[in-house]
Amino acid sequence: MKTNRILVALFMLISLAEIRPLLAQSDIKEQLTIPLTDPNKPGSLHVGIINGSIHVVGYAGKEVVVDAVAEAYTSKKKEEKPDELANGMKRISTRGGLDLSAEEKNNKINLSSGGSMKRNVNLTIKVPQQFSLKVSTINHGDIVIENVTGELEVNNVNGPITLTGVSGSAVANSVNGPLKATFKNVNSEAPMAFSTLNGNVDVTFPANAKFDVKLKSDRGEIFSDFDVDVDKSQPKASRSSKDGMYKVSIDDWVQGKVNGGGREVMMKNMHGNIYIRRAK
Repeated sequence: MKTNRILVALFMLISLAEIRPLLAQSDIKEQLTIPLTDPNKPGSLHVGIINGSIHVVGYAGKEVVVDAVAEAYTSKKKEEKPDELANGMKRISTRGGLDLSAEEKNNKINLSSGGSMKRNVNLTIKVPQQFSLKVSTINHGDIVIENVTGELEVNNVNGPITLTGVSGSAVANSVNGPLKATFKNVNSEAPMAFSTLNGNVDVTFPANAKFDVKLKSDRGEIFSDFDVDVDKSQPKASRSSKDGMYKVSIDDWVQGKVNGGGREVMMKNMHGNIYIRRAK
């Protein structure tokens, strides 16, 4: 009997040792609902994080709803020794927590997460469909925007950008990652720009969209199924001087018009192709 009790006790200790790290490393989840000053008017959202992904989707509601998940905090240090002074006490702090906060004024929302420097924070944000966005992340994540109409400004340093079923205008830049956008409608009065250093730029416009193109791919090709009226004039040469010496460089941008032309759409990358697609 004594041997059985010892085995049961050992089994319980082993089980607790296996469970405690799982609990300590569990994800942190928060939800934030932000009412608008005037729900019947368009709004704007500004959100930027250091580590993690951002997914914004337009919906039929009149509030902004943020679901945030902070991944388990992992320390490079070895397992910490127990605090002898805290013997018998419970730890109630949440190191590396979310610290999610929002400020709303006249339908303009600034969203921030103080815990994003310690953890990967993945944000899923529902906004009314008529909403402008300024969204950015730096590490360990992608940016996805769906079904939103407005002025979109999107920046991702180390990850892809995907815009799906959007309307309005966009300025999007990715340093290390592909950029893909599909527009339902475009604002013919607003210029747009899409660029990346490493990755393809792939943008789909409505078949009847009218715009000018300014395109450059240093180490890639440019493709389109629009009938692009390409400017075939001679490349323009620029001249600059330094220390009494002159340097002449050739402007190798491809310029042209689509459906008669309109506001400029600029696309540029260094390592990758450019695709300008006509919606089917």
